[in-house]
Amino acid sequence: MADKKKVVVAFSGGLDTSYTVMKLSHDMGYEVYAACANTGGFSDEQLKQNEENAYKLGAKEYVTLDVTHEYYEKSLKYMIFGNVLRNNCYPISVSSERIFQAIAIARYAKQIGADAIAHGSTGAGNDQIRFDMTFLVMAPGVEIITLTRDHALSRKEEVDYLNAHGYFADFTKLKYSYNVGIWGTSICGGEILDSAQGLPEEAYLKHVTRTDESELRIEFKKGEIVAVNGEKYDDKVKAIQKIEEIGAAYGIGRDCNVGDTIIGIKGRVGFEAAAPKLIIEAHRMLEKYTLSKWQQYWKDQVGNWYGMFLHESQYLEPVMPDIEAMLTSSQRNVNGTAILKLRPLGFECVGVDSPDDLLKSKLGEYGEMQHGWTAEEAKGFIKVLSTPLRVYYGIHEDEER
Repeated sequence: MADKKKVVVAFSGGLDTSYTVMKLSHDMGYEVYAACANTGGFSDEQLKQNEENAYKLGAKEYVTLDVTHEYYEKSLKYMIFGNVLRNNCYPISVSSERIFQAIAIARYAKQIGADAIAHGSTGAGNDQIRFDMTFLVMAPGVEIITLTRDHALSRKEEVDYLNAHGYFADFTKLKYSYNVGIWGTSICGGEILDSAQGLPEEAYLKHVTRTDESELRIEFKKGEIVAVNGEKYDDKVKAIQKIEEIGAAYGIGRDCNVGDTIIGIKGRVGFEAAAPKLIIEAHRMLEKYTLSKWQQYWKDQVGNWYGMFLHESQYLEPVMPDIEAMLTSSQRNVNGTAILKLRPLGFECVGVDSPDDLLKSKLGEYGEMQHGWTAEEAKGFIKVLSTPLRVYYGIHEDEER
């Protein structure tokens, strides 16, 4: 008898990937390796349950691929450096997570010599592109199987199949669907589908448990977090998790993003992302004090491109490490502590304490007193600066503004 073909299933434990594992192992003759790529969104209990379920569904092997720290080092770090918020709103959580999950799955498939990789994406979203493109590049020649997409399966069809083969789980279609990760939780369904509505309180997973005001101090060194409220962190993932814990208690980071999908239609997603919102705004404020005007300007340009490329499944584009090099260089003087004031459902940036604070110039205090030039030099500067305008309006005297 010929050896069975090996297939790696990107296994989340949800309905689509559960169906995929069982169908491939029971009916299609594959040797199934279920792999859960964790980028910080699964608890230990969830991972243990995933493992138990994978074997019940017919998997030969199950593995958890923890790439949370890799995800930080190769993506989140640069999103913080670039203050990346898609449409000045969304911290690009799911978009970037999927890339690193796909890379981990492709790496594992090559490691075990898999003939195929399967995932549970439908044909109506961005994730199919993120998975397929990454697999095509990182695991060339390996077949890509997408049963849910190719057969246009309904939830009922998948549930009925699983039940008929003795597998029962709570696959009730909830009003909202969630994707939880270290860089935020996305919320789809319900009122999100109606452009005129926002999400009600019950749609959020984290609710306000603190009603007092408090101060949050985030210390950065070369753009990376090194301390939270005075507590030092060598592990940047744990620092992010601590900030999330603090901010989530106030319900900070809630919003809805409307944007253009890779497939060309508009998409809307709700989210709660306390840590990304607090970290990015704290970092942005510190940069206002420590970077030059043109450093900030060009960082905004390349940061926007970096976020867009991540969202559009272009992480493997060769220009990305070039952008990362520029962003890294820009952080050499981004040192100090950003001070924020937190309150229920909001926060404000208060100020910074930095050894590289350019506001502390000996040349003068804005609006107060100059020390680096005289009054006559100021008047001469202004006169020279006005020269192009005086030339233009001297010739076009009849032009009104």
